Amino acid sequence: MADPEAPDQIDNDAGRGSPSVRISPIPLRARGFDRTTIPWISPVTFGAILCLWWAATISGMSPFGVPSPVEVFRAAADLVRSGEIWAHLGASFQRLAMGCLLGILSGIVLGFAIGISPLVRSAAVPLVSALFAIPKIAILPVLIVCLGIGELSKIVTIALGVFSPMVIATYTGVDNVDRNLIRMGQSFDMPMHHIVAKILLPGALPTLVGGLRVAMSIGIVLLTAAEMIGAQSGIGAFILRAGNLMRTDQMFAGIILLAGIGILSSFLLGRTERALLHWR
Repeated sequence: MADPEAPDQIDNDAGRGSPSVRISPIPLRARGFDRTTIPWISPVTFGAILCLWWAATISGMSPFGVPSPVEVFRAAADLVRSGEIWAHLGASFQRLAMGCLLGILSGIVLGFAIGISPLVRSAAVPLVSALFAIPKIAILPVLIVCLGIGELSKIVTIALGVFSPMVIATYTGVDNVDRNLIRMGQSFDMPMHHIVAKILLPGALPTLVGGLRVAMSIGIVLLTAAEMIGAQSGIGAFILRAGNLMRTDQMFAGIILLAGIGILSSFLLGRTERALLHWR
């Protein structure tokens, strides 16, 4: 006798004439974390922020002279038409590119050296930890005294800020590589540069790309601070000058431009991550 509490079954015997039971497939629950993004969420979020900003300015909730989004847009359009903003952007991008390139490359090299050599690890990790704890903007006056107030001191400030997180991310990624893979390569007499290129580098790439995101954010912050202290051109110098002249519309336009640089760097790093880590 069939159990009334048992689940429905499918009767495959058509001769019995009993009705078949339709069973819907069980959805897959083991989906993991979905890394895709919803395209329309980001514009809606920024649009909501702009609406709140605009509502605050027209309702009198902003007593400190914060301009409306329309005024900021007009100021930005005037800067684009006059060509002034392009000179500041060119100077900032040049400093950011040179400083980040110097800090990232040197950080990756030292990070791999720390991950490979116990001697380098013993000597360099305490120094990197001490350097990471020092606010790099506090070093800028020392660099200005030693290197002058020109471009070199600003580039070195950005490079020092980018250097420490890249070192830490790189040797952490190397440490996370499965040691059995390294021992397997050594058992086949692979040269050290092949082990680094074919085992350590692919294994450390996810952590290294995460370090790149942190390093670029730090580089943008230090770029702005360095330009505010000792520069005649650049986004930081433009924001400082607009604030001193109480041109709040231009000041907010410069701040939004910095946010745009951050979004652009995040987009480019995302594309780089998808290209390098497509196997994930």
